[in-house]
Amino acid sequence: MIETTMAEFLAAHPGLKFTFFGGKGGVGKTVMAGALALALARSGKRTLLASTNPVHSLSGLLAQDVYGAQKPVQGVPNLWAYEIDTKETIARSKNEIREKIGWFLKYADIRTKADEFVESATMNPAFEESAMFENMIDLMFKDEYDAYVFDTAPTANARRLLGMSSVYSLWVNKMMQSREEAKTLKEKLSYSKQKEEKDPLMEYLITFRERMGHAKDLLTDPQKTAFFFVTLPEALPIAVIKRFIHWFHDFGIPVGGVVVNMRIDKEALAADAADFVKNRVAMQDQYMREIDDTFDGLLRAIVPLFDDEVRGVPSLSKTADLLLA
Repeated sequence: MIETTMAEFLAAHPGLKFTFFGGKGGVGKTVMAGALALALARSGKRTLLASTNPVHSLSGLLAQDVYGAQKPVQGVPNLWAYEIDTKETIARSKNEIREKIGWFLKYADIRTKADEFVESATMNPAFEESAMFENMIDLMFKDEYDAYVFDTAPTANARRLLGMSSVYSLWVNKMMQSREEAKTLKEKLSYSKQKEEKDPLMEYLITFRERMGHAKDLLTDPQKTAFFFVTLPEALPIAVIKRFIHWFHDFGIPVGGVVVNMRIDKEALAADAADFVKNRVAMQDQYMREIDDTFDGLLRAIVPLFDDEVRGVPSLSKTADLLLA
């Protein structure tokens, strides 16, 4: 049962600026993100629809190449779309890391090249997510649009992505503490007893901490940010949300609600519908009851299963109408 619709939620949050869609892979996150972005653009807001999913599908959804740059969506005034180029992001991040490791090696009087350390640091599986997070908050900080809608990776990845501001803050504080201790020790051991005038790594850490603090402020502001979970009326995608929804609450990321996708329209079924279809309807009824019980008050919309794939602006527009019905 829907107590507060998506349209009512948006009306109650007029300052909402950053909207995220997540959920298990294959539930229709990209479609729902695209539908809301289109609706916001139609309402007159300059809107950016961006994908932080390394496996992009926005270009396919819009039937238009939006990879690597912010491009206006054909046929929709006020709407731009952008599949973030992870290769470019990672290359830029490697260069930045090389510079910072160079600072550290010089400070520690270690005579070796930074490249070996860079390769070691960037082999971490989380490095791509880290680079993507940097790109995402760059978009948010530039503040060039009235609204941003993010199509995120599957929920486990989105959890790490959006939690990075908190994790980074803890890491930076520890790094700064260690840096101060090392600096004090070096000064005590120095024959000249002269303090260094400039510590570029410390300056970077201070700036980075401020940056992460600003990101955390934006991501945890319930008036500006909301994360929506997309699910199917099936066991596995529901279980994924149940597993992660408390984590988003714990990190302070405002949960806007749950959207059910691909619900079979019982009213449209013929009396002689195949047993397979009737069985699917009965199964979905069972899981809709579980959704009502588990996500009490968080259900925002129920979007039906279409007889064709959602691709291109016309079918996305139809989805937007149903999402905000």
